[in-house]
Amino acid sequence: MRAQDPVIRRYGTAAVEEAAGIIRAGGIVAVPTETVYGLAADARDSAAVARIYAAKGRPSFNPLIVHVPDLAAAERLAVFDADARALATRFWPGPLTLVLPVRAEAGIASLVTAGLDTIAIRVPAHRAMQALLAASGAPLAAPSANASNAISPTRAAHVAASLGGAVALILDDGATATGVESTIVAGRTILRPGPVTAEMLGEVLPVAAGTTAHVSAPGQLATHYAPRKPLRLMAVTPEAGEWLIGFGAVAGDDTLSASGDLEEAAARLFDALHRADASDRAGIAVAAVPETGVGVAINDRLRRAAHR
Repeated sequence: MRAQDPVIRRYGTAAVEEAAGIIRAGGIVAVPTETVYGLAADARDSAAVARIYAAKGRPSFNPLIVHVPDLAAAERLAVFDADARALATRFWPGPLTLVLPVRAEAGIASLVTAGLDTIAIRVPAHRAMQALLAASGAPLAAPSANASNAISPTRAAHVAASLGGAVALILDDGATATGVESTIVAGRTILRPGPVTAEMLGEVLPVAAGTTAHVSAPGQLATHYAPRKPLRLMAVTPEAGEWLIGFGAVAGDDTLSASGDLEEAAARLFDALHRADASDRAGIAVAAVPETGVGVAINDRLRRAAHR
């Protein structure tokens, strides 16, 4: 529900600094890229990233694309091989996302990578996103700035109509240039077609459309992060040999949110699953989470994690 209309600021130094202040405080802002408007948060802050999912409404947890200012910044977060470096050198800044191994020391929130050991990363060409990256000093996770299942936004007015007061500030720099989301490539496989075409990629590397054996980019497979151990949902108490992840009144060995806060639960979800998987128990149990708001996303993610 729209509590209020968002603030729309025309692109400029003052507007960028205002948006950067919101990012630094753990908030979310809408910002144009050359593809579509993105809903940006500090990719290192799980709670901020959870606000993206809450704002979009009824989302599924997928890996989010992380935006960085240049190749050097990307290499601090991801491990590049010769193929990836060749593509980055040719197409960055620009609408190409690369899926690469994430560095252990990257500090990216596990909610961004969906608990995977890969990161989807790109260097945008748009002046507004580049300015926000510089002013905030943060790598920015930024899916499209629209309600889930709505048309992707290519103007500030589209964002306002779709999200309303769920986003505090929209940085307006007119219509986006391409209007379709970035091309996503993992290795030599095109996971999502986009403005950087197969023919363009083929001038650098032999590539083919397809999927990977694991989920590494938005919307691929049924199971995203599957623990090694069996996972039981809707638990009230643990069975023998189970590590219980609680929620609200259900206490456990760990909890998503003792106060029943869904945004806190979303921010803690993947870390809690990792801790449970690393415990000395043979199985994992998770308390029931309400199927409302971002709880829809939490339950979607838990069902995927439990899928065998």
